[in-house]
Amino acid sequence: MKLKKMMGLGTMSVGVATALVAATAGSAAASPTPPSWQIIKTISSAFVGPLQFAVDGHNVVVADNFTSTLSIVGHPTPLAVGPDPSTGGDIGGVAVDPDTHQVAYTTSNGDHSYTTLTIVHAGGKNLTVNLAAFEKKYNPDQINHYGDIHTTNACVLNALNAAGATLNYTGLVDSHPYAVAALGHGAFAVADAGGNDLLKVDASGHISVLSVLPPQPEKVTAALAAANGLPSCVVGITYVAEPVPTDVEVGPHGQLFVTTLPGGIDGAFGSVYAIGAHGSATKIAGGLESATNLAIDPVGHIYVAELGSGQIAEIVNGKPYPVISLPDVAAVEWANGHLYASTAPAANGGTAPGTIVELGCSTTTVD
Repeated sequence: MKLKKMMGLGTMSVGVATALVAATAGSAAASPTPPSWQIIKTISSAFVGPLQFAVDGHNVVVADNFTSTLSIVGHPTPLAVGPDPSTGGDIGGVAVDPDTHQVAYTTSNGDHSYTTLTIVHAGGKNLTVNLAAFEKKYNPDQINHYGDIHTTNACVLNALNAAGATLNYTGLVDSHPYAVAALGHGAFAVADAGGNDLLKVDASGHISVLSVLPPQPEKVTAALAAANGLPSCVVGITYVAEPVPTDVEVGPHGQLFVTTLPGGIDGAFGSVYAIGAHGSATKIAGGLESATNLAIDPVGHIYVAELGSGQIAEIVNGKPYPVISLPDVAAVEWANGHLYASTAPAANGGTAPGTIVELGCSTTTVD
């Protein structure tokens, strides 16, 4: 059982790992057979691993995790170059404030000892805050208990120990900011996949905790045991995994939604949570395979990019409905009345370039 965080979100570079899991917040009033989507334009094929991007009018700002660069499509010079990707460094999340057009992005060095959010001030001095220092000082998820399995079965304990599983521990000090969302008034929300929390960075650089995400109990099925190289005696136990947020978005009424991944369990499924006013997390969907990103349209329809299954799904009444097959899809965004998506074959071991595409809604429905 790989009890490290998938795609390196917790302990290594996102660019050298495999798959994530998440889900979407439901559109309760939507049709049970949402319309399908299709590619109407390829905007760029100039990136290696565009795992995160943001759309601001006609500008598309891309965080290429595999090259640790932040770029605007069509501009040859990057906006920013992050820590050396060959040593595990990356530029992770990116967002653009729709009102001020300020760009914010995250970086992590290889050992996560220095992680940041930078807010770009055009024509002025950028604001950079040290998220790793905040994590080291406060470690917000130390209130969570992970790894609890409540068994004395020697076969189970030996198998988990051999797999390197950590049992019965509280949240560790770790920071790997992976996604960003604009909150308005110069503030941004950061999904810290290492810290298992959502943070707020305001316009002055003050950091506060928006939510500590809940632990993720995962029942080990025969398929999960096989995927993680575990013996049959482990089937049926529940391992309490770290939540690992993979994306954060703001809904049409200002509510935050976040996707989470049961950290380190190959083949496990994740969830989508709605974040309440006081940081409470309410699960609204689950069961999506390898979901890395979500998007919300102005009326609350929610879409999830599933890197593992190569599709984008819309969540309706807590269930995913595929709306487009898009192999190696990494991220999805809503802007200008359209969905946009990125693909990153390198995240699945491929060599083809990553793409940014614009999607159009068709009249075809999902069976």
